Amino acid sequence: MQTGMLKRYLPLLEWMPGYDRQMLASDGMAGLIVAIMLVPQGMAYALLAGLPPEVGLYASIVPLIFYGLLGSSRALAVGPVAIVSLMVATTLGTLAEAGTVGYLAGAVLLAFLSGAILLGMGLARLGFLVNFLSHPVISGFSSAAALVIGFSQLKHLLGFDIPRSHLITETIAHAITHIGQINPATFGIAAVSLAILLVWKGRLGAWMKSAGISAGVTDAISKSGPLVAVLVTTLAVWLLGLNQSAGVSIVADIPAGLPPFTLPAFDLALMQQLLPAALLISLVGFLESVSVAKSLASKRRQKIDANQELVALGAANIGASFTGGYPVTGGFSRSLVNFTAGAVTPLASIITAVLVGITVLLLTPLLYFLPKATLAAIIVVAVANLIDVKMVRETWAYNKTDALSLIVTFVAVLTIGIEMGIVIGAGLSIALYLYRTSRPHIAVVGRVGETEHFRNVLRHKVHTDDDILIVRVDESLYFANTAYLEDELLARVADQPQINHLVLIMSAVNFIDASALETLETLIERLRDARVTLHMAEVKGPVMDKLQRVDFEHTLGDGNVYLSTHEAVADLKAGSTRQVA
Repeated sequence: MQTGMLKRYLPLLEWMPGYDRQMLASDGMAGLIVAIMLVPQGMAYALLAGLPPEVGLYASIVPLIFYGLLGSSRALAVGPVAIVSLMVATTLGTLAEAGTVGYLAGAVLLAFLSGAILLGMGLARLGFLVNFLSHPVISGFSSAAALVIGFSQLKHLLGFDIPRSHLITETIAHAITHIGQINPATFGIAAVSLAILLVWKGRLGAWMKSAGISAGVTDAISKSGPLVAVLVTTLAVWLLGLNQSAGVSIVADIPAGLPPFTLPAFDLALMQQLLPAALLISLVGFLESVSVAKSLASKRRQKIDANQELVALGAANIGASFTGGYPVTGGFSRSLVNFTAGAVTPLASIITAVLVGITVLLLTPLLYFLPKATLAAIIVVAVANLIDVKMVRETWAYNKTDALSLIVTFVAVLTIGIEMGIVIGAGLSIALYLYRTSRPHIAVVGRVGETEHFRNVLRHKVHTDDDILIVRVDESLYFANTAYLEDELLARVADQPQINHLVLIMSAVNFIDASALETLETLIERLRDARVTLHMAEVKGPVMDKLQRVDFEHTLGDGNVYLSTHEAVADLKAGSTRQVA
């Protein structure tokens, strides 16, 4: 029992005993490739969050080690991501000015609060709570956030200042009206960076494969686009002195050395201000992480423990808060690269962290001339995949209410803001669910030919009996829908005065709450007054167990509970025959 508990909270105990050199080689290669990708991305996302570039590197060391020790996914790559970075910027932008000590203190405290929330949810086994954020809501949020993120980088791509706004219309309008202020050198660097990133991401892999280069080498090189863009543009700025002669904005000095130990500023007033945002960041970050982790795990028939993922991500964020970082989570693109590069255990994340640490310790002087336009281009290309037009089309064709929640979330994020947008989307999706389930599908059914099958009279050619009404309710019964069910059944009985028996098929009912139970008891009485007997068929075991606790069969009176609809109809017809005889 104790060993099982330890393995639950320390997944490394499962994979570490069988670890060998081949696995180390695979993890080492994956860790190297992800590190090459993470260094420029980490700095870019820190820039997006309104933080110094080194903060993105700090958030890519200790958090990765903590996740590698505690995470249940063997391929998830944790670190700074675009959406969380945008949420950090949106939250802190109203409290402090970017670049100030107060802004950085807020980011560190936000990481601590997010980590504490995730860790607490994991220990309390509350992973199921994120299910209240539906996929259409997340898709609408992600697509809108991607647009906000992309347009927020215009100032770095064009080379002139554009005031921060959550309304992309204002950002675009300002960019158009001030287009004469564009910095040609900055714009040229951005264009070159975008070209490199797009070629490396798309055509390069196909060219290398057609040239007969091995798949492993092809994958490794095609994922190095951000590094190539960084090297080419940094060299160009250094050799041509573009930061001095053309006013190209560069990263400049990045403090060398490992991240310092920092203690979050536990200011009660600030914590109260940040708590709602920390909760949303935690939920969005976890949902992104666990969806990516499950997708990758299914490809190798591995399992993901959602509650353990909460614990691991919580520890990672707390680790970030004590080492000068900001909130982190699992990213889709890096995790996919980690997976395809051959990562077989979470040790790949730890190797990535070590390599990023070496970069911070020894290589930061080489990044002095790195243009901010290049980092902006990396962000734009990374978030482009978040815009999911296909999801909108498919959801609209399949379910208009889900599509409505997606569209409303998308519009709300663009017009109101990141946090309120996702709250509105989640609230609407829950409200639409309550509306749908408050009016459950109710089908009158009849026998198909001489079989024992009963189907909807509106969809199939069936036989019905004049004195027996058979109704199937396709929803669990709870406080929001029982009044509707009662009204529908009483109306059908009133329209057919020849009915003596009402058989309620319960095959789709998974639970009956206390309000629904009381309504059923009232319905039995009203039907009895109308000289109609209520019967039930195909009641599920767990539902029947609860009904028996309150002696519901006694409440039914002359009514019965049947194993099947066929048995109910056969028994009731036989009873009618005996009465006639």
